Amino acid sequence: MSSSQIVELNVGGVIYASSQSTLNAEDAANLKQIVSTNPKDSKGRVFIDRDGVLFRYVLDYLRDKKICLPENFQEKYRLLREFEYFNMENAKKDLQQSLDQEMRDVSQSNQTPGRGYITLGYRGSFAFGSAGMADVKFRKLSRILVCGRVILCRDVFGESLNESRDPDHGESDRYTSRFFLKHSSMEQAFDCLQEAGFRCVASCGSGTAGALNEPLKPGMDAEENRWNHYNEFVFVRD
Repeated sequence: MSSSQIVELNVGGVIYASSQSTLNAEDAANLKQIVSTNPKDSKGRVFIDRDGVLFRYVLDYLRDKKICLPENFQEKYRLLREFEYFNMENAKKDLQQSLDQEMRDVSQSNQTPGRGYITLGYRGSFAFGSAGMADVKFRKLSRILVCGRVILCRDVFGESLNESRDPDHGESDRYTSRFFLKHSSMEQAFDCLQEAGFRCVASCGSGTAGALNEPLKPGMDAEENRWNHYNEFVFVRD
């Protein structure tokens, strides 16, 4: 078979075309055997019962002799399994080294959270007495939101941090805006940040009440609705 011949492959339902020279590459001995012995589909393409999406990276490595993956690629261990199946020793070695380095980086970042920003935000109002009495009883907060790098937020707030609304709460080397605190005391949150070496560098606030003639939701007090507001505080640790 000529090295310039084009070979069509059906890998798990995904169609590929590659030159015979690529399939004859030094690290592709097992793939070459599979192509020569596997059955063909109804269109005459060699069928390989593997992950069709990941196979593109198998071909990329055979062409370029290096691994080039998209940013935030989440299937490196699955790709490692594909390299193992095709017995691509050099590709396995390169990818394993990349995975080992990532583990070392994550381990180091878990030990030293370092510098960064954390933003606190809350929507609140003021609770009034019955019949709209003018004396303010207390500040009323619904929830204190926490935004920032996950490892920093965990380092500062510890067990006070509620991660139940965050879909990727198992990972630490990323950012989130879906944490909130289990308590509703801004001053307690400020103390935690100050003790962790953070300082406030910016803040903003605005009213969030609707129009005066806007109908209230059931159970909502008119005076409390009139004083609805949203505040944010940005903290940094250098």
